[in-house]
Amino acid sequence: MKIFSKEQIYEGDKLTAERQNISSTDLMERAGTQIFNWMHIRMQGAQVPIHVFCGIGNNGGDGLVIARHLITHGYNVKTYVVNCSDKRSKDFLINYDRIKNVTKKWPTLLNCTEDFPEIHQDDIIVDAVFGIGLNRLVDDWVKALFMHFRNTKAYTLAIDIPSGLSTDKAPKDEDAVVWAGYTLSFASPKLVFFLPETAKYTIQWEVLDIGLDQEFLYTTVTEVELIGKHEVLPMYISREKFSHKGQFGNALIIGGSYGKIGAVTLASRGALSAGAGLISAYIPKCGYHALQSSFPEAMVITDINEELISKIDFKIEPTVIAFGVGVGTNTKTVNAFEAFLKVNKIPLVIDADGINILSKKKALLKLQPEATVLTPHPKELERLIGKWKDDFDKLKKAKAFSKKYNAIVVIKGANTITVFEEKLYINTTGNPGLATAGSGDVLTGIITGLISQGYNPLSASIFGVYLHGKSADIAVEDFGYQSLIASHVIDYLGEAFIDLFKQPEQPPQEDEGEKEEKKQ
Repeated sequence: MKIFSKEQIYEGDKLTAERQNISSTDLMERAGTQIFNWMHIRMQGAQVPIHVFCGIGNNGGDGLVIARHLITHGYNVKTYVVNCSDKRSKDFLINYDRIKNVTKKWPTLLNCTEDFPEIHQDDIIVDAVFGIGLNRLVDDWVKALFMHFRNTKAYTLAIDIPSGLSTDKAPKDEDAVVWAGYTLSFASPKLVFFLPETAKYTIQWEVLDIGLDQEFLYTTVTEVELIGKHEVLPMYISREKFSHKGQFGNALIIGGSYGKIGAVTLASRGALSAGAGLISAYIPKCGYHALQSSFPEAMVITDINEELISKIDFKIEPTVIAFGVGVGTNTKTVNAFEAFLKVNKIPLVIDADGINILSKKKALLKLQPEATVLTPHPKELERLIGKWKDDFDKLKKAKAFSKKYNAIVVIKGANTITVFEEKLYINTTGNPGLATAGSGDVLTGIITGLISQGYNPLSASIFGVYLHGKSADIAVEDFGYQSLIASHVIDYLGEAFIDLFKQPEQPPQEDEGEKEEKKQ
C-alpha cells in the first residue's frame, strides 16, 4: 500500500475534482458521508452521546458533514466549532450553513476559553479539529481542550489524522495532540502512524475509500510503502518439480564466539528454513560439537582460534555471506573482518557486532559490496548513523547513509522499516513477542537464506522482514508474547510461507432449509 505525502494528497484531491468534474465541496461531502456510513454500520442507531468537534478548515468541514448525517439519522449529536481563528475555508462555511438547515441546535462556538463541554466516559468524541494542513503550534486553550478529551476517557475517533499531529514532523508537546482510539484516514495511512514517537497518538487506524482518481492512485510514486501480504506475494519465487538443492545456493554464516554459538545456530536454521539449498557455518573451534549436534543439516567450518573468529578463510563458494551474529569485537576479529572485506565480492548481510565494528571503523563501509544488507536494532543504528533529534531525523539520516554507501538498512522495531536510498518500506507483521533474545539472529538468517536462492537483496530484506513477523504472529497464538522464543519463529516459518496463499475465510453459508426455518 502506498503512503502518500501531504503534498500528494492535496494533488490527488485537485486532480479528482478536475477529472470527475466535481467541486471540492462535493468531495468533502463524499468523505464525510463515508465516515458517517462507517459509524452508522457499527452504531445501528444507538443513542450514545456523540460530541463532534470541528475546526474551521476543511477537516472541520468534514466534521460538519458527519454531524449533519448523524443528526438526520436520529443520533444524539452535539456539534462544536473550535473557533481558533478568523480564517474559515469556503467548504467549511458551506457545510456550516447546511447543518443549520437540518437542526435547531446550531453548533456551539468554542472561543478562547477553557469552559469546555461536559463529556462522560461512555460518550464518543469525533475529532475533526485540524487535518494534515496544520503547520503551527496549537493555541494554549486548544491544547487544554485536547487534554480535556483525554481526561474524560471517552472513546475518540479522529478524522484523517489526530488533531495537532503533523504528517512530516514529530510534535514538540504531546499534550497538544489528540490521543485517538481510532483514526479514519483518507487516501492512505500516514507515516506518523508507524513511527515509535508518534504511533501512540492513534491505537488503530483504517483507510476509507473516498473515490480519489484511480489513475492518480495507481501512477503516483510514493517515497513510503506499507508492506503486507498483497505487497510481498509477487516477490515469491516458486519452485519447479525437478529443482535440486544446488539451485538454491550455499549460504555462509560467519559468527560466534565463546558462549555465543547459539546466535550462529539460530541464523543458520533461519537461513535453511527460509529456503537456502545449503548452509555452512564458519565459527570458532569451541562451537564445533555444539553446532554440529544441535543442527545436523549445517556444514561447519572452524576458525584456527578456539574462542573467536581470528581469520576468515574458507574453500567453499558461497552464494551469500552473513557476518556478525555473536561474533564479538575482539581486535583479532576486527582485523579478520577488515581483511575479509578487502577481498570479498559476494553479497553480504551484516548484523550485530558486524555493525558495531563498522561503526567504530567507518572507513570499512566503503569496502562493502553493493546492496549490502545491514540489520541494526535502534542502538546499533545510532552508532552507525549518529544520534537523531526525532524519528523523522532518524529516517533522513538513514536514507543519506543508504545512498552514500549503496546499502540496504533494515531498522528493526515494532514496525520494521527497510531503507534503500530514498525509499522506505514499512512492515506490518510482528508483535511484542519478538522482543526476545535471538530473534534478530533469526531475521539475519531468513534474509540470507532468501538471497541465497535468488531473491535480490532489497526483495529479500522486505520479504524476510514480513515472513519473520508473520511467523511470530502465527506462533504467538500458541505461546503468547512472554513465552515466544526465537526458535519458535523458525519452527513456524513454514506456516508463514503457506499463509501467503491462504484465502480469507468466508462466513458459513446457510442452506435453503435453514433459510426457510428463519422465515417461518
